[in-house]
Order: sequence, then structure tokens, then C-alpha cells
Amino acid sequence: MDARELSLRERQVLGIVIQSYVVTAAPIGSKYIAQHYNLGLSDATIRKVMADLEGEGYISQPHTSAGRIPTDKGYRYYVDLIMTVQSLDEKEKKRISEDISQSGSDRKATSSDVLFSAAKVLGSVSKQLSVVLSPALSNAIFEKLDMVLLSSTRMMVILSIQSLFVKTIVMELDMELSRQRVDEVVDVLNQRLSGLTLAEIRRSINRRLSGCVCDLALTNLIVRSAGTLFDESPILERLYISGTEYIVDQPEFKQPEKVRELITMIEDKFSVAKLVEYSGPSLELVGPSGQDITISIGKENSERQPEDLTIVSTPYYVGNMVGKIGILGPKRMDYEHAVRVLNYMADCLSSTLSDVN
Repeated sequence: MDARELSLRERQVLGIVIQSYVVTAAPIGSKYIAQHYNLGLSDATIRKVMADLEGEGYISQPHTSAGRIPTDKGYRYYVDLIMTVQSLDEKEKKRISEDISQSGSDRKATSSDVLFSAAKVLGSVSKQLSVVLSPALSNAIFEKLDMVLLSSTRMMVILSIQSLFVKTIVMELDMELSRQRVDEVVDVLNQRLSGLTLAEIRRSINRRLSGCVCDLALTNLIVRSAGTLFDESPILERLYISGTEYIVDQPEFKQPEKVRELITMIEDKFSVAKLVEYSGPSLELVGPSGQDITISIGKENSERQPEDLTIVSTPYYVGNMVGKIGILGPKRMDYEHAVRVLNYMADCLSSTLSDVN
């Protein structure tokens, strides 16, 4: 950080202001700190420390209140240099792991089932808006492909990718196909492409299918369509959101105009997905499980709408694929708890999706 390092006394008072404000949602005064915390400091001394913190922009005085609230700068100093993160409560661990492992144990389960369950339990445990993004697929390993004839001129292509991930695309055909012709092409595609990443297939499919003696017209169509068939899924198809009911219940959003702004932002799912996927690398800290935790506070966010929000996010890993999970909430969120929940959730998602055969 560019600012000077705060003294121990200043760090204690700033930490107390933030932790108390998280709980009470009300400005914190020196008298409150003197009465509720055994710092060995007088009310007057605490008031002087708070005046110094306000002068340097770490806390501010809302309206005519005698108390102070944290600023974006104060929150940033807190999460970077004061906050300590312990492991998650065992009861919450059990709830998360049971929900996710149960959704992944069903033989008919898909990655969507697991990720939808993850979003729901993440929102419920964090009491914030939860966002789960399935992994980008360029590095995903292609397992097999199937084609289902919907009519004589329409076909659905189903790609099975490692760890329950499935991609489906409906194609319009300018030819009529029999089931036998389709099966021959499917067999060749699976023999020659299985085990490659989608990116490798896009780059080399023409060469890998050269000399194919099966249906030439259908094979050429697959080659021409490779950029779509073996491409990333659109970001909106990768997005799972839950917990709106928790975030709108926060005191910060009691005013009707604030609720409208929040709902408008949530409904713009593309922007929400971008906020979590492209959070800035310069704001990272490493959580206790080793994941990079990104915390983007207020005006640090790239979009204008969430300048009253904090976004906490972390990646999870499935083989060589990377997905993202995040929590969106008011700046007055319990940062330690958010980091603990995301760390454990990332571990559970990585484990559940990677263990699938």
C-alpha cells in the first residue's frame, strides 16, 4: 500500500470500527469502543485515534452522527493488513460438503446440478448474493461425441467433456442423413479426437480427419463447424446465481431506489458474470487453503453499478480447467467469513467435480 503503516493502536481501533460496523450497521463512536473493548485507552485517547484515522481517509463521519464508519480505504487496509482468516466452522463445512457431494453422487447428475447446488448453499451460508461460473472449456478434455437426429434436416450434437461437463448444440443440415451415416462419422470422431482438449481439436481437426472414408458431406460440416462445436460456452450459459433474497434484506438496501439499483444490476447477468470472472489480479490475497482470494471493494470494481458493493471471489480447479465462485454483498460484509466460505467451497467443488469418473 502507498499509505504509511498504521500504529498498533490505530490498527486496533480501525479493526474494531470495521468489525462493529459489520454487526451493527450503525456508526461507531469512541464511547462505544471504550465501553465494549478492553484496550486500556480512555475515551479521549480513542477519539484522538479516530480523528487521525478520519484525517487519513480510513473512516468517515456520516451526516451529523457522532460515530464513524469505514471508507473503501479503511476496508482495503483491513483486508490486506489486519484481517486474519481461520478455518470454517465445522457445522458449515458439513452443510456445504453434504450438499455438493450429494448433488454429484447421483448417477444422472451433470455439472449443472453440482454448480446449481453450490450456488444455492453458498448464498444460504454467506447470506449474500452468490455467483458460480462453470470452467472455461478450452483446456477441457474431450471424451466423446454423439449425434441425435431431430428430423431429416436437424441434428443435436452432444459433447461429453471430463467431469460431468456436457455441451449441446442443435445444427441445421442442408442434407438428409440416415442413422447409419451418422454413426459412422461419430465413431471416427471419437476415435480420432478423444483425449484432446477442445482448443487442440479446433486447431487440428482438419488434419486429424483427413483421409476419413466415412460420409464426406457430414465430416466436412463438422470440420466447418468446429469453431462453434468445440468453442467455449457463452458466459451466460456458465453462470449460476443465488441468494438475491439475502442481499436485498441488508440495511444498505432498505431505500427503494437502492433496491431498484441492486435488482437492475443483478438482472444484468452478463455484467455480474464479468465482475466475478475478470476481477483484478492486483487485489489478491492467499487464503488458508492456498487459493487466490480476490477482494474488490466499492469503487475498485470496474463497473459503476457495484460501487457500493464488495466482490469476493476465488478460482476452483477441475483437472486443467478453471472456474470461479464469488460472493457479492455490501461493503459492510463479514470479510473473514466470506473468505472462509469461499475457500472451503472451492475445495469441495474441485474435489467433487474432479473425482467424477
